[in-house]
Formats: sequence, C-alpha cells, structure tokens
Amino acid sequence: MRPVTPFEYRDGILHCDQVALDRIAREVGTPCYVYGGGAIVRNLGIVRECFADLDPKICYAVKANANLSILRVLAREGSSFDIVSGGELYRLNRIGVAPDRIIFSGVGKAETEIDSAIQQGIFALVVESASELELIAERAGDRKARIFLRLNPEIDARTHPYISTGLRQNKFGIDLADLPAILELLHAHPTLSLIGIGSHIGSQVLDIEPFVLAFTKIRELADSLRNEGFPLTHLDLGGGFGIPYHDESPIDLPSLSAQIGRSRGNYRVVMEPGRFIVGKTGTLLTRVLHWKSNHGRHFAVVDAAMNDLIRPALYGAYHEVRTVRQRPAELRADVVGPVCESADFLAQDRDLPKLGRDDLLAVMDAGAYAFVSSSNYNARPRCAEVLVDGEQFRVVRRRETNEDLVALEIERGSSE
Repeated sequence: MRPVTPFEYRDGILHCDQVALDRIAREVGTPCYVYGGGAIVRNLGIVRECFADLDPKICYAVKANANLSILRVLAREGSSFDIVSGGELYRLNRIGVAPDRIIFSGVGKAETEIDSAIQQGIFALVVESASELELIAERAGDRKARIFLRLNPEIDARTHPYISTGLRQNKFGIDLADLPAILELLHAHPTLSLIGIGSHIGSQVLDIEPFVLAFTKIRELADSLRNEGFPLTHLDLGGGFGIPYHDESPIDLPSLSAQIGRSRGNYRVVMEPGRFIVGKTGTLLTRVLHWKSNHGRHFAVVDAAMNDLIRPALYGAYHEVRTVRQRPAELRADVVGPVCESADFLAQDRDLPKLGRDDLLAVMDAGAYAFVSSSNYNARPRCAEVLVDGEQFRVVRRRETNEDLVALEIERGSSE
C-alpha cells in the first residue's frame, strides 16, 4: 500500500497541494520544511481503512514528526499517540490530548517522566526491563498504572542495522528468559495492571512476514499469561511500516491486516505508525548557493545541510531530489551542504540539470525523522516549518535566529 504524497508538477513548477514551492521559498526563505496537511489526514485514513476489520487503536508515533500543528491535525482526526519522552508528553498536553489516547514507550524513562505519566493517568506505560518495572512500582505507590510489556522477539526485520529493534543485540524489549522475574514483580504489585504485550521489530520495514511472525509469538504468549490470571486485553503490533524512498515495493497493509486478523483472537490490536503517515507528506526545500566541479565530479552546494537532514549522513538514507522548476537532467552530481564534514551530503550521484545560484531543489519524502533530528551543528539556526492546506500555507515553526542559538547559554563577564 503506497501512502499519499501532496507533491506534483503543475505547469512545470513543483507544488504542495495547490501552493507552488517557489512561492513558499520567496515568502518564507530557505531552507525550510514543507508539509501537506491533507495528505497526512489521507494517510491516517489509509491505515484505518486497511485495518478496518480489526478496529485497532492507532497510536501515531510522535517521534516521527512532533510539530504541534501536525499533532493537532492528527488529534482532530481522532488519532491516539505513542510517545518516548516527557517532552513529547508535554507537547500532547499543550494541544489537549486526553490521557487515555497516550501510550508511553521507550527503553529509558526517567523518574520525572514516569511520575507525569502516572499522575495524568495515561493509557499505558510500555515496560522494557525489570529495572524499569521496579521503578514504576516505586513511583506509583498506591496509584494504579496500566502496563504493556515490550518483548524482544529475536526476529530480523531485514532493515538497516541502525533502525532494527527486535534482535538480541538491540537494546529494546524484554528477553523472554527474563519474563518470569517480570511476572513475579507484577504479582507483587497489584496496583500495576498488565493489560497488553507487544513488540517493535524495527523501522522502515516493507516485508510483512516479520510482523506476522512477531505477532504470532506475542499472541501465543498472551494466551498463556491470561491462563495465569493476567487481564490481558491488547496486543501491540508496534510500528515501523515503511514507505518507498527509491524503487522499493510498498508494504502490503491489506495482507498484513488479513493475516493478523486470523490470529488475533479476542484481543484489541494496537499499532504505532509514524513514517507511513507523515513521511511522504514533507519535503526539504533548499536553494543552490554554488555549483562546482572537482576533478570531473559535480557538486550542487545548497543552503540545507546535514544538521537539517541527517538521515543520508547517518545511515546512507536515500531521498529523491527534484528541481522545483521542472528541467531535464544533463549530468550526475552530488547535493551537498555548507557544513564542514565530508558526510555533509543530501544526495549523491543523482541525475540533475546543471544548476546555478538560487535554483531551488526539493529533497523529497522528508516528513518523518527529518526536522525532529535536526541540530545546530556548526552554529546553524534550524530552519522553518510550513504547513500547506489546499491553497493556503502558514509557518508552523519560525526560523531560528542567531540570538536563539545563544539564548540558553550563561555568559560571564571578564570581571567575574
């Protein structure tokens, strides 16, 4: 199933919905991220339609794109949310998301984060170790807390090693050998209610077989835990539904739904999609600063850099690059940024026209794990974010300034 993208050429100019990207570049400046709000809604609808027979609890993975305006769009559509930090919980609090629509995942929750989650009465805390469960029990005291256990199923999702999360060498999840100690802790703390178990096998997964294998494992385990008296009601499929970035085949969500449906029993399914919903709805809009050649190799030096989009430098991620003004390719070139690192590239060996100063490029499929992982490396202010709605657009995160870069630093005078 292929997610929707809002980007297409109209009269030779790349548009997001009905707004020309060169207009956004003129009015907002570059670099900036541009998102299509309507496509976000449609992609959430695709997930709902594909899994309609299961009536799942769909928890958008906030880590994929945490902009408040995007979270509001999803909240209005009735989405639940999967978080991995107290900061993400704060963001959901800011837009008024009800606690029963929040699941708190993550391998390393701090005391303050656990306290906030329990106090607010969120739907569930996802536990990944005995140590974490002991801390939750300590902080909960006499207060009730709903618990999911995240298991490490030792299943290869056949994705990049940096985004694989279900193998024994990964830090995530509970080893099945440690489960008896976990269950003993739960028996000792009756205010902790085990209502779900699940797994998360990785990110950018396009093959449904690993999902089915993992789900089968947790379903069998859930049945045995029910027989031991635990009130299990939910099975968590996790997230990680991939999108085609290059020439990959899309994930077959209807077939995944059918296979999960045949084995789920009377449990409610939980899932945590992020990339599938927002990945194809965003682009990084950037301007060419210089065109240069070194020993026959061509470079478009642009005003966006690895601090804006680290995925290519971090694990060789592929992002299609389009010219905003449609032009035929003439040669092969790299698209690189101004940061003083050889890894500062957005694309390599791409067929492009010969570019000049102020030409505009769009780095596609940049709606997920893009701005959220940006930084101020090389003292570069982070770029603006723009949300498009049909014929309208608005800045939903202003561009940082140099003053923002030092706003949190404490300066001492020479006399101190």
